[in-house]
Amino acid sequence: MNRKYTYAILVIAVTAALYYAEKYVDRENEHYPNISEEKKNTVSEEFGPQFYPSSTTGVIVKHGYYQLSYAEKHEQAEWVAYELRKDQLSQNDIKRPYFVQDRDVKSGSADWRNYKKSGYDRGHLCPAADRRFDYDAFHETFLTSNISPQNHEFNAGVWNKLEQKTRYWAKKYDGVFVATGGVLENGLKTIGDERVSVPNQFYKVIMDASGKDKKVIAFLIPNRDTNKSFYDFVVTVDEIEKRTGIDFFQGLPDSEEDRLESSINMKAWGKR
Repeated sequence: MNRKYTYAILVIAVTAALYYAEKYVDRENEHYPNISEEKKNTVSEEFGPQFYPSSTTGVIVKHGYYQLSYAEKHEQAEWVAYELRKDQLSQNDIKRPYFVQDRDVKSGSADWRNYKKSGYDRGHLCPAADRRFDYDAFHETFLTSNISPQNHEFNAGVWNKLEQKTRYWAKKYDGVFVATGGVLENGLKTIGDERVSVPNQFYKVIMDASGKDKKVIAFLIPNRDTNKSFYDFVVTVDEIEKRTGIDFFQGLPDSEEDRLESSINMKAWGKR
C-alpha cells in the first residue's frame, strides 16, 4: 500500500478513536456522588412527601438531597424539588466537579457534551450553592439530570438573583421547600445529538411552612436576558400548573391547596 494512503488511514483512525474516547469514556477524575444512608437528607415533618409535585412522566428519581421527575422526551427533569434548611446554608469552598450522567435515570440522562458550543449554560435546577454543606451533596447537583439549557444572561442575571433570594428566605424562615424546572412543551428548540429541549420559560415555586399559615410564592420567568426584577414575574401556582400539567402540593387538603395555589401575596414575603 502506498505510504501516503497508509498515513491518511492512520490519521483517520486516530481521529475517530479520540472522538469516541471523548464521547464514551469516563474522565479519570470524574466523581460520582456516594451518599450514605446515614448522611442522606431526611425531610423534616414540616415538609413531608405531600409537598412533592406530581409526575407527568412517572419517572421519579430520589437522590440524597433532592428528588426529580425525568422527562426522557426532553432529556431533562420536568421538576427538581428539595427542602433547603437554614442549617444547610454554607459558604464552604468545594472544587467545582465535572458533570456526570445520572445512573438512576434508567433511560439515561443527557450527556453533558450536548451543551458544548450550543450557546447555552448548563443551568442547575437545584443550585450547587444550596448544597455546599457537604462534598457529596455538592457533587450531586452536577448530575446531568439536574441541568437544563439556560441563556447565559438569564442564568447569571435574574435567575441567579432569585436563587440568592431563595437562600435568604431559607435563612429567614428557617427552611423552605422548593420545586423548579423548565416549562417543557412541544415544538421547543433542541441542542446536541440527543436533542435536549431548550425551555422558553423556567419556574420556581417556594413554600414556607414555619408560621401558623403556610405561604407560597411562584415565579415564571422567560429564558432570556432581562433588566426586570424577579418580582415582576410572580404568578399563581395555578398558572404554572396550567402551563406544565404538574400538580403541586397534591397531598395537602383541597381547601388549603386551593388557597395557596390561587392567590398572590408578595407582602407576606417582604415585598412592599
